[in-house]
Amino acid sequence: MKKLILSAAILAATGLCAQAQTQPSTDGQTPAIATPDSTNPTAPVAGANSFTEAQAKAKIEEAGFQNVSALVKAESGIWQGKATKDGKEVVVSLDYQGNVVAQ
Repeated sequence: MKKLILSAAILAATGLCAQAQTQPSTDGQTPAIATPDSTNPTAPVAGANSFTEAQAKAKIEEAGFQNVSALVKAESGIWQGKATKDGKEVVVSLDYQGNVVAQ
């Protein structure tokens, strides 16, 4: 009988842990990856960036920027360079989440 109660308690505890791990985040302000209709409001976010220079340039161009040049990956992992948008030259950044930000 003790073994049955102990087994039931362990099974219940394991089920609660598994359920807690599968709950989605309720914090909608910090998406893990940027999408065309969302950008992390704290962007650019520092972190390990796996984009190559060519990929970074393409991602920035996809965001509507032209004449992307002087791209350099900073120690923070953020790609920074120059680009034009709406006829104005701006400093543009791309973080590891894919957020493109003009400064």
